[in-house]
Amino acid sequence: MKKVLLTLTAAVAFSGSAFAADMAPRTYTKAPPMVVAPSWTGFYIFGGVGGGVWDADNVVKDSATLVPLTINQRQGGDGWFGTVGAGYDWQFGGNWVFGILADGQFGSLRGSVADPVAQLTGSIKLEDTWAVGARLGYLVAPNVLSYVNAGWTGSDWSGSTLTSLGGTPSGLHTNGFTTNDGWFIGGGVENNLNIFGITAPGWFMKTEYRAAYYENKNLGEFLTGTNTLGANTIGFKPMVQSVSTSLVYRFNWSGPVVAKY
Repeated sequence: MKKVLLTLTAAVAFSGSAFAADMAPRTYTKAPPMVVAPSWTGFYIFGGVGGGVWDADNVVKDSATLVPLTINQRQGGDGWFGTVGAGYDWQFGGNWVFGILADGQFGSLRGSVADPVAQLTGSIKLEDTWAVGARLGYLVAPNVLSYVNAGWTGSDWSGSTLTSLGGTPSGLHTNGFTTNDGWFIGGGVENNLNIFGITAPGWFMKTEYRAAYYENKNLGEFLTGTNTLGANTIGFKPMVQSVSTSLVYRFNWSGPVVAKY
């Protein structure tokens, strides 16, 4: 009889603990939200400022035959500029970004030009450049793009009248400083401005280096007060290096999307 009572008591105790376990509140582990990075695909515009330097291969030539009268000389200048532009990017293959772009730079990079044969010197100013090209970048972070770019570029130059050491003017026709065509290569970093607790969806900062190489132009020296070409002309083949920082706005950017479960 005692064995039967002990068996019944154990069965009741086991059933009671199982029932209590079923009635106890259950704790569920919630999966953390997943942050989905936004796509870099879309249009953007930008504007900024920068500084640059240029140097040019200068060779004085005979105006009629274009035979060099001097060895190659290197002259240059520097200054500041503003820049504006726009582009479109495509994100592909996960972290890769390809895009097309167009921009312009407007400012004043001043330097000098000289004709040592005639003992004349003057100034040259790079007034503006423009470029169209493409870029390829890699997302080192969801909101940071490192890229390289390249393409076609053009430039406009103006110049002063050449003068002698004593200040006597010759004539360097300013129309001789027209467009120089060429190509550029560069690179930079672009990052979202959602930093230091600041919320700035769509706003980015871009810092870029660019080197532009332009074709040779023969700058004709004209007699003072006339359109008669003088004895010499100056071969001018510039290369421009610049660094700029721009504020960028991306129309498709809304910040990281948090997917809740």
